[in-house]
Amino acid sequence: MTTTSALFYIFSAVLLASSFGVITARSTVHAALFLVLAFFNASCLWMMLKAEFLAIALVLVYVGAVMVLFLFVVMMLDINTEELRVGFWKAFPLAALVGVLIALEMALVLMGGFSHGAAPVADATAVRMGNTRLLGIEVYTNYLYPLQIAAVLLLVAIIAAIALTLRERKDSKAIDPNLALRARKAERLRIVKMAPTIEVASVPPGAPAAEPGALGKEGGKA
Repeated sequence: MTTTSALFYIFSAVLLASSFGVITARSTVHAALFLVLAFFNASCLWMMLKAEFLAIALVLVYVGAVMVLFLFVVMMLDINTEELRVGFWKAFPLAALVGVLIALEMALVLMGGFSHGAAPVADATAVRMGNTRLLGIEVYTNYLYPLQIAAVLLLVAIIAAIALTLRERKDSKAIDPNLALRARKAERLRIVKMAPTIEVASVPPGAPAAEPGALGKEGGKA
């Protein structure tokens, strides 16, 4: 066995183990970290296939941006994972059967690509242009509409994530604009007619009584 084959089996084994850890981890943060490990091993496999651009894009986009956003949303939503795991093992046999069927379908579709003995040799022009430029030409010519559809789906996902974080909070003091617009003048202010009252100052016990007209004299002096 060559070194390349050994590295392929190692990266593949770690990728499968981390993928299994994503769906079996009890903590959502641990599942995200397992997914980061899976992305790193997948990028190593892309490097072995001499697809450097895809490997770097997988690390920069998914590990550097998408996973950070995922962890941010998870911490903002404060999801109770215990409620989500209720009945997990009851649905596991059906889910495993569906997963096996999907794996068999993918194997039947992709088996034709692995049946070739050797990859076709690229011409000198393609080798001189490089993988990144060839990939860009292919994406923005033959796959332009699928790229735009994927961009729209990502935009919808971002808006949905922001809308989920703006849920109603108990400690929020925001005013509902609908309630403010439905308010009437009679509900805001009420005029009450009351009889005038005179407050009499209380004299502490043992204090000398004030002379008649003393308050008037003091008021006149002031």
